[in-house]
Amino acid sequence: MQEVQAINQHLLSAAMFIYLAASFFYVVHVSFRYQGFGEKVGKLATLTVLIGVVVHTAAIALRWIESYKMGADVGHAPLSNMYESMVFFSWCIMVIYILFEFKTKQKIIGAFVAPLGFLGIAIVALFFDFSPEITPLVPALKSIWLEIHVITCFIGYGAFAVAFACSIMFLVKKRQEDNNIQGDRLPPSKTSEEISYKSIAVGFPFLTAGIVTGAIWANSAWGTYWSWDPKETWSLITWFMYAAFLHARYTKGWRGRKMAIISIVGFLFVVFTYWGVNFLLAGLHSYG
Repeated sequence: MQEVQAINQHLLSAAMFIYLAASFFYVVHVSFRYQGFGEKVGKLATLTVLIGVVVHTAAIALRWIESYKMGADVGHAPLSNMYESMVFFSWCIMVIYILFEFKTKQKIIGAFVAPLGFLGIAIVALFFDFSPEITPLVPALKSIWLEIHVITCFIGYGAFAVAFACSIMFLVKKRQEDNNIQGDRLPPSKTSEEISYKSIAVGFPFLTAGIVTGAIWANSAWGTYWSWDPKETWSLITWFMYAAFLHARYTKGWRGRKMAIISIVGFLFVVFTYWGVNFLLAGLHSYG
C-alpha cells in the first residue's frame, strides 16, 4: 500500500508540474503567436497538456485499482472524499479544455485554463499531501449512484471552469477594444464570448443530470429526494445562475460584459458549492 501511495504521489506531482510547464508554454505562445517560434511553442503546449492528462489519468486509475486489491468492501471509484474529488475535478478541467482546443483551434485559452489544472493539484498537495490512505466507503456512499452523480457534476464543473477562463479573457480583450488599446495577442472578444457560451451549454445538462441523480441517490440513502441540505441548496442556486445565463442569451439576446460577469459569478458559486459548503456549512454531504 505504501509503495502504491508513493507512486501515486509521484504521478500527481509530475502532472502538477507538467500543467505548470504547459501554462508557461501557452503564455509564450500568446506572446509570440504571430511568429514561427510562437506557433511551435503552441504545439508544444498542447503536447504537454496531453502528457499531463495521461499522467493524471494514470494516478486516478492506480488508486482505483489499488482500492479493489484491498478487498471488495474497500474497492470504489476514487470519488468519495475531498482529496479524490479534487483530483478528479482538476482532471475534468484539463480533459474538457483539450477537447475545446481541438474543436475551436484556440490555443490561447490554455493560458487561462492550464493554471486551473495546476492549481487543482497544488491544492491537493497543500492540504492532503498528495495521497491519503484508501479507506472503505461510509454506508451512504456504497451505491452505483456515487459514480453517476459525481462524474456528471464534475463534468459540468469542468466545463464551467473553461467558461470562467474564457470570460476572464473576454473582459481583458473587451477592455482593450473599448479603449482602442493596440494588441492582437488575444482573439476578438466575440470569439472568447462564444466559447464561454458553448462551454456553459455543455456543462449545464451535466449539472442538471448531477442534481437529478443526486436526488435519486438521496432518496435511496436517506428516504427523501430533497432535504435542503446546504450542498443541495447551493447546487440549486448554481443551477439557477447558469439557467439564467442561458435564458438571457436565448430569449433576451444578452451579450457582452453582463454575460461574462454572470459566467464568472456562476463559477464562484461552483467553487463555494464544492469547497465553501464543506468547510463553512455542516450538512449531510460533509464527507471530506
